[in-house]
Parts: sequence; C-alpha cells; structure tokens
Amino acid sequence: MKKIIFLLSFFIVVLILVACKTNINTETNLKGNWQLNYISGSRIAFDGLYPNKKPEITFETETNKVSGHTGCNNFGSKYTIDNKTIHFEVPFGTRMACPGQDENEFYKILQKVNRYSIVDKKLMFFIDDVVMMRFEKKK
Repeated sequence: MKKIIFLLSFFIVVLILVACKTNINTETNLKGNWQLNYISGSRIAFDGLYPNKKPEITFETETNKVSGHTGCNNFGSKYTIDNKTIHFEVPFGTRMACPGQDENEFYKILQKVNRYSIVDKKLMFFIDDVVMMRFEKKK
C-alpha cells in the first residue's frame, strides 16, 4: 500500500512540474517579433490589404507589453495570459492615413482573441476555436 501511495504521489509531482514548465516555455516562446501572414474575415486578398508592409507584433514577456505596426501605424498594448488564454487591452497608436489598410479589422480582432497557440514557429490567435490571425516568427 505504501508503494502505491508513493508512486501516485511521485506521478502527481511529475505532472505538476511538467505543467509548470510547459506554461513557462510557452510564454517564453512568445517573446520576440512576429509577422502577420493571415487574417480572417476580409474579402480582400491578404497582399491587397497590406501591399507595402505586413503587420508585426513584438512581445515583451517580462513586462506583458506588445508593440508593433499594422502595416502603416505603430501601436502598443498590454496583454494578460493564463495558460493558453490571452487578452489584449485596447491598443494605442499613431494615426497616419495609408492605402490598402484594414487596420480597424486588425485592431478589432486583436481585442477579441481569447486563445493562442504556437506550432512550428507559427503563432495563431483564436476566437474560441477559429483561427483569426496567424504570424510567423521573425529572426
């Protein structure tokens, strides 16, 4: 009986350690610069939305801040993470006029995403189970 209790306790401790390590690594993997290569909802082709410069987002995981640009205007915001859920505060930014931009859609989706995933250096933002934005890690 003592062996079973010991093994069960050991198994639980290992599971807790693995879960903690997974959260730390996932958040650490967010750190850095990501370039948008897909956004849902637009009827215009992606390259038509962003003909000159693709949007980017940079995560500063130590301060829970993001910065970037929408392909035209610079922006910043704060974010919170709990396991795989993510929430962004209302972004602030510059307001230059730019052709071909779907900036409002970018901001609207960014504020509505509630989950994220990182697979093969691709960051995906979801609203529930639907991929709304996909980014690639920049070097």
